[in-house]
Amino acid sequence: MDQETLTGNNISELRNEYDKKVNEILPNKAQSSDGWPIHLNHCFGRVVLDNLFEDEWYDYIDGRPAYENLSEEELQEAIDLADMMLEEGKSTVEELNENSLRWRDEL
Repeated sequence: MDQETLTGNNISELRNEYDKKVNEILPNKAQSSDGWPIHLNHCFGRVVLDNLFEDEWYDYIDGRPAYENLSEEELQEAIDLADMMLEEGKSTVEELNENSLRWRDEL
């Protein structure tokens, strides 16, 4: 069922776009690209959402799945981050992954 925001935009389309990029397109691209530091969908979700909030995303989103609880603006920014990884490739994926790991004290 489609959901519209107060401005009349279809937020369901944004959710579907985010879901497809994080769960299908990015992992497929990682499998066919050489040397990407992450390959699994949940890793791409972590990287996108951590970079969206510039911190561990768990502190900012209560419900699961997380992308269903993002605002229209947050969803668009998350999609933009996924697009940036797709367009710019390995170096951007490495940079955003390192940001995420640093915010999680895993570096």
